[in-house]
Amino acid sequence: MTVERRAQKQEKRPTIMTLEEVARFLRLNKSTIYRMAREGTLPAWKLGNVWRFKKEAIEDWIVESQRDHDKKHHGKS
Repeated sequence: MTVERRAQKQEKRPTIMTLEEVARFLRLNKSTIYRMAREGTLPAWKLGNVWRFKKEAIEDWIVESQRDHDKKHHGKS
């Protein structure tokens, strides 16, 4: 398999992030990310004893959260 072909194949795979990576990405404390994952506020799942997050789902969650905030506070759609 060529390098180009491998790169194309990898692009289709979701990026899986750890709790620590999500905390850095969102610039929040790890305990906040843990609580939000546990409560179901943040899209996540447990793999064994550790939390995992799809980067694409986190990015979608950011967009949806901002949209909800705007609707509630500014009447925007």
